Amino acid sequence: MGHSHFIIYKPYGYLSQFKSNDSKQQSKRFLGELHDFPEGIMSIGRLDEKSEGLLLLTTDGKMSDFINSKKVEKEYYALVDGAITKEALQLLQHGVEIGFDGKKYKTKPCKAFQLESEPSLPERSKKIRDARHGPVSWVSITLNEGKFRQVRKMTSAVGFPTLRLVRVRVGNIQIDTMQAGEVKTIESFNV
Repeated sequence: MGHSHFIIYKPYGYLSQFKSNDSKQQSKRFLGELHDFPEGIMSIGRLDEKSEGLLLLTTDGKMSDFINSKKVEKEYYALVDGAITKEALQLLQHGVEIGFDGKKYKTKPCKAFQLESEPSLPERSKKIRDARHGPVSWVSITLNEGKFRQVRKMTSAVGFPTLRLVRVRVGNIQIDTMQAGEVKTIESFNV
């Protein structure tokens, strides 16, 4: 029997898991509410509850390991608080020191640049502060690693906290015009 593969636009406010037996998480929202997924499905990587965007799901553990490896790029669009500077973008590109597991960690060099216009993304279910309350900037950050809350920690480290975070690409797979909560079945991952 073959493996099952899906791409999903994980909405804001959902956990990157299908259910939980933890009594503290019973009021949380899970991916299993969005689609009837097959037994043995797993998310490839995670997006935290406040992040949204492209999430790959599979029943193939080897594919999951490959996509989670440092060989596959992950691109994020981050709406940050303030008018981001060239200096901050250069710091992001060369790596910044963030906290991880109680220790300091210097991120690997990455691609980072300011988007020229606001990206076309689905409206988020929970409103966020926008340019009416001070300047904001959209930046693209492409990583080959994925530490816990890494993009948020990186933008904060250079003085521009993230207000909204959306993963838009994993390898060659892009979110394109998917809507929040949309699920697509695909034959295989061509990353």
